[in-house]
Amino acid sequence: MRAVVQRVTSAAVTVGAEQVSSIGKGLCVLLGISRDDTQRDIDFMIRKLLNLRIFEDDSGKMWTRSISDRGLEILCISQFTLQCILKGNKPDFHLAMPADKAEPFYRDFLEQLCKAHGAHLVKDGRFGARMQVHIQNDGPVTIELQSPPSSNDPKEVAQLDKQLQRRPKETSNPGRLA
Repeated sequence: MRAVVQRVTSAAVTVGAEQVSSIGKGLCVLLGISRDDTQRDIDFMIRKLLNLRIFEDDSGKMWTRSISDRGLEILCISQFTLQCILKGNKPDFHLAMPADKAEPFYRDFLEQLCKAHGAHLVKDGRFGARMQVHIQNDGPVTIELQSPPSSNDPKEVAQLDKQLQRRPKETSNPGRLA
């Protein structure tokens, strides 16, 4: 699973002339689902999105607060093109999960994100539609996230599970993200 995460002052999605969703200050998340993604990828991405410290605290100190800390909104948009690889100059999307499987997977991701962050704080676009995304990037701050590759080695699986359960460490280095 891949995500492009932007800190925004506002973001909106339209389909044709209809505005589907909009948020104020928060995160706009473009999410690409790969054909190999599992529940572990959902867990990883939700944990990272909710704990990514890219906001300021009440005194204005940057890189100290997460979207969860601030209670801000998230706009999620499914974007299969994030799973693109180039063959010469032509994009190839064979790594993306097929739409018939990706839509329920994406809906499950959104449902779990809503449970973890609050349904009133999570908005989304329209799966499979040709959308126009209007983003007012704040900073600009743009972060790329990718879930760790899956493994069949039991030791690696156990280590990945421990990492997923670990809370981010507090740091005194304001330039370092969790």
